[in-house]
Order: sequence, then structure tokens, then C-alpha cells
Amino acid sequence: MITIVYDQSGHGNDLAYQGPGGAGGSDTPASATGQSLTLAGNKAYALFINPGNSYWHNGSASGMPTGSQPQGAYMVTSGTHVNSGCLLRLRQQRETDRRADGAGAMDAISFSTSCWFGGCSGSGPWVQADLEFGLYSGGSQGLEPEPAGLHQHLRHRGAQEQRHQSVRAQRRQRPNPGGLTTLWNGALPPGYSPMKQQGAIILGSGGDCCNGNTNLSIGTFYEGAIVAGYPSDATDNAVQADITSAGYRMSWRRLPGPETWSVPS
Repeated sequence: MITIVYDQSGHGNDLAYQGPGGAGGSDTPASATGQSLTLAGNKAYALFINPGNSYWHNGSASGMPTGSQPQGAYMVTSGTHVNSGCLLRLRQQRETDRRADGAGAMDAISFSTSCWFGGCSGSGPWVQADLEFGLYSGGSQGLEPEPAGLHQHLRHRGAQEQRHQSVRAQRRQRPNPGGLTTLWNGALPPGYSPMKQQGAIILGSGGDCCNGNTNLSIGTFYEGAIVAGYPSDATDNAVQADITSAGYRMSWRRLPGPETWSVPS
């Protein structure tokens, strides 16, 4: 089992599972062998989150952006292990009391098949920003349509800067992924400016989980980062190039059809 996800920045923001013996709460740690892959030529394991698994840390006093301070969040995940659980998917930066404290209390990456306000195209999953009390693909409750082929494999999101946010993702191009596509770059939705971040970090669940309840979402976390300050496009592109050069490899097999792939279970 994976009981701690270690912070590599030197700030000590290690994420413990939200359960007895960890960060406290009702969840259990994820399996350490749920999914393997090849990374930079070496065998590696992902954080394979199922319902009842989640991680949390209060980073408000150890370098995490708070209030409306700008930040960037990056995540590499999978488009084949997702659901629409009410606590959604992998996300970072939220409330220190583990409750839904209002609009703007969370600034997180959401990657799931949940279409909060309706109007989504296809079956997902979709990249959205979870700012608490809603999932946003742009600056309003209206959907910012994602280009065709933009809902599988590696994901990446930009950042929020006081009264501004951007959301970016990687197109599906298997087995070799492409560059980033900007889904939104503009104002925050009405009622979310300025942001009210509290500095906690969450991985695998929503803002009101899991101290007294249980996570319902699933997802795969390969790697990610949260940075203080608003990353430039050049930084985003350099991060993406580094992720691509690492050579993520799984056992893809081609099926009949122009855009059909499957992953062995």
C-alpha cells in the first residue's frame, strides 16, 4: 500500500492517506501495484486510486499559495481509469478544514466524466477547473468546447492568477502524445474573484472529503507539481516537453478503426 506521497520540493508537503494512522479520516491507502508502466526505460508504478482512497496535507504554513496568490498546477494522469463519482478526480489545493467552504476556496485540476453544468460533448473524460461549488472549463457555467480527440491519456493544467486563470491539456495522440492545447485563458467565473485558497493539498478526492465520509472517485496519478507564481507559456511548454521525453510507455494494442486503442486490464 502507498501510505505517503513524498514532496520532492524540500518544503515537506508530504501527502498522507486520509484515514486512521495517516492524515485522519475515513479512507484507506491505495494499492502500490495497481498499475505498472515503463518510464525513462525503467519499470515504475502509478498511484492507482479507487473509491475509498485519497491523500491530504495542510500546506498553509509550508509554502503553498493562499488567498488569491498566483499558482500553477501540473498533473500527468490516465484517460482510461476515470469515473463520475460525486467527489470527482485528482485535484490539488483546497480547504484546510476538509469542508466545502465556498466559491474560490479550491483551485484544483479535475479530470472526470462529470459534466457539472451540462452541455459537454461526447462521453469524456474532460479537463476542468474545480474552484469549489462547480467544475469550470472556462470563465462561466457555459461549456468551453474541447477540440476533437482531447479527452484521453496525459493531462496538464495551467494556473490561476488573482483574477485570471488558464486551463491547458494534451491532445490524445497515441502512442506518442502531442503538445498542449489551451482550453481557456481569461477571467475567473463570476463569484470566484478574488480566490480564497487556504493552502491544503488534496489528491484523489473533492474539497469536502474525507474526514467523516469516503471518497467515491477513481483515477491514476503518475506525477504532478504545484508551484507558487503564474507559470509562463514557455515554462508550460518546457514542462510538457520534459514529460514527453520521459517516454511513458504502456502495453497499447491497436484495434480495428482509425482512432481505437485499448489497454490490457
